[in-house]
Amino acid sequence: MNKKLLLALQKRNNQRLTELRSKLEKNEVRADDLEAVQTEVQDLADEAQEIADALANLDDDEGGEGEDDSEGKESGTGDEGSDEGGEGRSGDEGEGEGEGEGQRSAGISSEQRSAAMTAIQTALSTRNAKSTKQREKEVRSAFANFVVGKINEAEARSLGIEVGNGSVTIPEVIATEIITYAQEENLLRKYGSVHKTKGNVKYPVLVKKAAANVNKKERTIEIAETEIEFDEILLDPAEFDALATVTKKLMKMSGVNIEEIVVEELKKAYVEKETNYMFNGDDAGNENPGALAKKAVSFYETEAVDLEAGGLASKLYQQLVKFKGQPVTAVLKKSMWIVNRAAFTALEGLLDANGRPLLYEAPDGMGYRLLGHKLDYTDAANTDDPAVPVFYFGDFASFHIQDVIGAMELQKLIEKYSGTNKIGFQVYNLLDGQLIYSPLEPTAYRYEVGATAPTAG
Repeated sequence: MNKKLLLALQKRNNQRLTELRSKLEKNEVRADDLEAVQTEVQDLADEAQEIADALANLDDDEGGEGEDDSEGKESGTGDEGSDEGGEGRSGDEGEGEGEGEGQRSAGISSEQRSAAMTAIQTALSTRNAKSTKQREKEVRSAFANFVVGKINEAEARSLGIEVGNGSVTIPEVIATEIITYAQEENLLRKYGSVHKTKGNVKYPVLVKKAAANVNKKERTIEIAETEIEFDEILLDPAEFDALATVTKKLMKMSGVNIEEIVVEELKKAYVEKETNYMFNGDDAGNENPGALAKKAVSFYETEAVDLEAGGLASKLYQQLVKFKGQPVTAVLKKSMWIVNRAAFTALEGLLDANGRPLLYEAPDGMGYRLLGHKLDYTDAANTDDPAVPVFYFGDFASFHIQDVIGAMELQKLIEKYSGTNKIGFQVYNLLDGQLIYSPLEPTAYRYEVGATAPTAG
């Protein structure tokens, strides 16, 4: 919708609001009509806000803004005139009203009139409201300026940035951007179950399996107790951080968008650490027992697949069919594939029993399909040797992630890297992510081509 049309809609909206205000001033609104008037005013107010937001979000030139301002001034001048005339007419009506007792009894009270007038005035004032996009831009700018040292803590607080003890809480608009980037790079965040909590508290995930009874005859004995497999796993947020550095030279260069550089570096540093924690959980001293690679049930080949041999295609196809059959039916219906790029490359050359490509793009444009199930790929599924194909199959909604709201913070490290003329930015967050399922009903399986089962001993 272009700006000219929006301005016309805004003008029509204001005219109707002004007309309703004039009726209220003249005591022309009866008690029976009050509810309808209030409803119309609310609808017009909502429409006025939508128009104001749309106008503010338009990327027109500055000349367009001047047109809006001039029209607003004209409208405002007209409103003032109507106020003055309205007050005089209201007084006249008041005198006439005193003569007609029946007419006055059908009117509305001064409190009701005042409330309706206030609602109309609020609706008329929405023209200058800032759009969501503008507010987000201001917050991003304030955050960036504080990070690069252009404003102090007091100025940052006045602009809505939470600052204290040398660290700054990353604004929601930027934190959301980082998490959105994480969803694209970290497939477990994309397909898993995310739980947002307000504090650093343990979040319980319960899994159980119970057996029921059946009895076709009249019951003569008490119901037998059933065994229940019950497990309780607590998501316990761990302190989670990542470090990115930016050179002072880059920060002082004119024409460079420092904000974008900082956010980009934060994204890369944070997401790399988070992804490894959820997929492998092998950081020394901070291992994650619920990481996908550790918790997914391993599948081993019934017939060895040699990646260098010519018979790779038929043998790998047979193993994948067997691998797909591992989950129980209830899990199978909700399952998908997550593979690394080596596996994706191997699949591109595979044919099924009828000579058709085993891997194909879904006709609805929703990614790839393998053996009837959705497939996505990521480097995070790699082993120490990226050339080894790795396949995960299962219901990844059973991977539970706990995010603590407002926990993502940024700390600027100046002195620590002063010797190399760099400034460090340390991201801090509270997070936990684990694959959780009942021991009687695993939800995710892992197949590494060429891996052999460990020998008992």
